[in-house]
Amino acid sequence: MNKVILMGRLTRDPEIRYSQGDSSLAIARYTLAVDRRFQKNNSDQTADFISCVAFAKSAEFAEKWFKQGTKICISGRIQTGSYTNKDGAKVYTTEVVVEEQEFAESKNTAASGGGADFGGNSRPTPSAASGDGFMTIPDGIEDELPFQ
Repeated sequence: MNKVILMGRLTRDPEIRYSQGDSSLAIARYTLAVDRRFQKNNSDQTADFISCVAFAKSAEFAEKWFKQGTKICISGRIQTGSYTNKDGAKVYTTEVVVEEQEFAESKNTAASGGGADFGGNSRPTPSAASGDGFMTIPDGIEDELPFQ
Protein backbone atom coordinates (compact mmCIF):
# COMPACT_ATOMS: atom_id res chain seq x y z
CA MET A 1 0.00 0.00 0.00
CA ASN A 2 1.28 3.46 -0.92
CA LYS A 3 -0.69 6.19 0.90
CA VAL A 4 0.42 9.51 2.35
CA ILE A 5 -1.52 12.22 4.20
CA LEU A 6 0.02 15.66 4.72
CA MET A 7 -1.05 18.95 6.24
CA GLY A 8 0.99 22.06 5.67
CA ARG A 9 1.22 25.48 4.07
CA LEU A 10 1.95 26.26 0.44
CA THR A 11 5.41 27.77 0.04
CA ARG A 12 4.28 29.66 -3.09
CA ASP A 13 1.36 29.78 -5.53
CA PRO A 14 0.90 26.52 -7.48
CA GLU A 15 2.66 26.33 -10.83
CA ILE A 16 0.20 25.28 -13.54
CA ARG A 17 0.99 23.83 -16.95
CA TYR A 18 -1.14 22.16 -19.59
CA SER A 19 -0.13 19.07 -21.55
CA GLN A 20 0.11 19.18 -25.35
CA GLY A 21 -2.31 17.40 -27.64
CA ASP A 22 -5.97 17.19 -28.51
CA SER A 23 -7.18 16.90 -24.93
CA SER A 24 -4.87 19.04 -22.81
CA LEU A 25 -4.53 18.05 -19.17
CA ALA A 26 -3.92 20.54 -16.34
CA ILE A 27 -0.90 19.75 -14.16
CA ALA A 28 -0.32 21.69 -10.93
CA ARG A 29 2.91 21.52 -8.95
CA TYR A 30 3.30 22.95 -5.49
CA THR A 31 5.41 22.51 -2.38
CA LEU A 32 4.00 21.99 1.11
CA ALA A 33 5.90 23.06 4.20
CA VAL A 34 4.97 20.40 6.75
CA ASP A 35 5.94 21.13 10.36
CA ARG A 36 7.95 18.50 12.19
CA ARG A 37 6.74 17.39 15.60
CA PHE A 38 10.21 17.08 17.06
CA GLN A 39 13.64 18.57 16.43
CA LYS A 40 16.67 16.30 16.19
CA ASN A 41 20.03 17.31 17.65
CA ASN A 42 19.10 20.99 17.97
CA SER A 43 18.46 21.25 14.24
CA ASP A 44 17.24 24.59 12.92
CA GLN A 45 14.97 22.94 10.36
CA THR A 46 11.47 22.63 11.79
CA ALA A 47 9.64 21.73 8.56
CA ASP A 48 9.96 19.39 5.62
CA PHE A 49 9.30 20.71 2.13
CA ILE A 50 7.32 18.14 0.15
CA SER A 51 6.86 18.37 -3.64
CA CYS A 52 3.31 17.62 -4.79
CA VAL A 53 1.65 17.25 -8.19
CA ALA A 54 -2.08 17.31 -8.99
CA PHE A 55 -3.78 16.53 -12.30
CA ALA A 56 -6.96 17.46 -14.19
CA LYS A 57 -9.77 18.96 -12.06
CA SER A 58 -7.63 18.85 -8.92
CA ALA A 59 -4.98 20.92 -10.70
CA GLU A 60 -7.55 23.45 -11.91
CA PHE A 61 -8.96 23.71 -8.37
CA ALA A 62 -5.44 24.32 -6.99
CA GLU A 63 -4.81 27.00 -9.62
CA LYS A 64 -7.99 28.86 -8.75
CA TRP A 65 -8.12 28.59 -4.95
CA PHE A 66 -4.66 27.82 -3.52
CA LYS A 67 -2.25 30.67 -2.80
CA GLN A 68 1.04 30.99 -0.96
CA GLY A 69 0.53 30.48 2.78
CA THR A 70 -2.75 28.59 2.44
CA LYS A 71 -2.98 25.69 4.88
CA ILE A 72 -4.18 22.55 3.12
CA CYS A 73 -4.50 18.85 3.75
CA ILE A 74 -3.76 16.37 0.98
CA SER A 75 -3.77 12.63 0.52
CA GLY A 76 -2.15 10.74 -2.27
CA ARG A 77 0.70 8.41 -3.11
CA ILE A 78 4.47 8.76 -3.23
CA GLN A 79 5.98 8.44 -6.68
CA THR A 80 9.67 8.22 -7.50
CA GLY A 81 11.37 8.77 -10.81
CA SER A 82 14.59 9.82 -12.46
CA TYR A 83 15.89 11.76 -15.44
CA THR A 84 19.21 12.79 -16.91
CA ASN A 85 19.90 16.52 -16.60
CA LYS A 86 21.64 18.70 -19.18
CA ASP A 87 25.03 17.92 -17.61
CA GLY A 88 24.46 14.19 -18.13
CA ALA A 89 23.98 13.44 -14.43
CA LYS A 90 21.11 11.21 -13.31
CA VAL A 91 18.69 13.04 -11.01
CA TYR A 92 16.29 11.12 -8.74
CA THR A 93 12.90 12.60 -7.84
CA THR A 94 10.29 11.93 -5.17
CA GLU A 95 6.90 13.62 -5.12
CA VAL A 96 3.38 13.10 -3.83
CA VAL A 97 0.73 12.53 -6.51
CA VAL A 98 -2.33 14.24 -5.05
CA GLU A 99 -5.54 12.23 -5.00
CA GLU A 100 -7.51 14.45 -2.59
CA GLN A 101 -6.95 18.01 -1.39
CA GLU A 102 -8.87 20.38 0.84
CA PHE A 103 -8.54 23.52 2.89
CA ALA A 104 -7.30 22.96 6.45
CA GLU A 105 -8.43 26.28 7.93
CA SER A 106 -10.98 28.98 7.33
CA LYS A 107 -10.27 32.26 5.58
CA ASN A 108 -10.84 34.09 8.89
CA THR A 109 -8.26 31.96 10.73
CA ALA A 110 -5.69 32.57 8.00
CA ALA A 111 -6.29 36.33 7.96
CA SER A 112 -6.08 36.64 11.74
CA GLY A 113 -2.49 35.49 11.92
CA GLY A 114 -2.85 31.77 11.37
CA GLY A 115 -1.48 32.05 7.86
CA ALA A 116 -1.34 34.24 4.80
CA ASP A 117 -3.12 37.59 4.71
CA PHE A 118 -6.02 37.32 2.29
CA GLY A 119 -7.18 40.89 2.87
CA GLY A 120 -8.91 42.44 -0.12
CA ASN A 121 -9.34 39.09 -1.80
CA SER A 122 -13.00 38.47 -2.58
CA ARG A 123 -12.86 34.76 -3.41
CA PRO A 124 -14.79 32.56 -0.97
CA THR A 125 -13.13 29.84 1.07
CA PRO A 126 -14.70 27.15 3.26
CA SER A 127 -15.73 28.30 6.70
CA ALA A 128 -14.62 26.59 9.88
CA ALA A 129 -16.06 23.22 10.77
CA SER A 130 -19.52 23.35 12.25
CA GLY A 131 -20.50 21.44 15.36
CA ASP A 132 -21.03 18.25 13.35
CA GLY A 133 -17.40 18.22 12.18
CA PHE A 134 -18.11 19.06 8.52
CA MET A 135 -16.91 22.17 6.69
CA THR A 136 -19.49 24.25 4.88
CA ILE A 137 -18.84 24.84 1.18
CA PRO A 138 -18.80 28.51 0.21
CA ASP A 139 -21.52 29.88 -2.06
CA GLY A 140 -20.78 30.20 -5.76
CA ILE A 141 -18.28 27.40 -6.39
CA GLU A 142 -20.60 24.41 -6.94
CA ASP A 143 -19.74 24.23 -10.67
CA GLU A 144 -16.01 24.34 -9.97
CA LEU A 145 -15.71 21.56 -7.41
CA PRO A 146 -13.73 18.55 -8.71
CA PHE A 147 -16.46 16.10 -7.69
CA GLN A 148 -20.21 15.75 -8.10
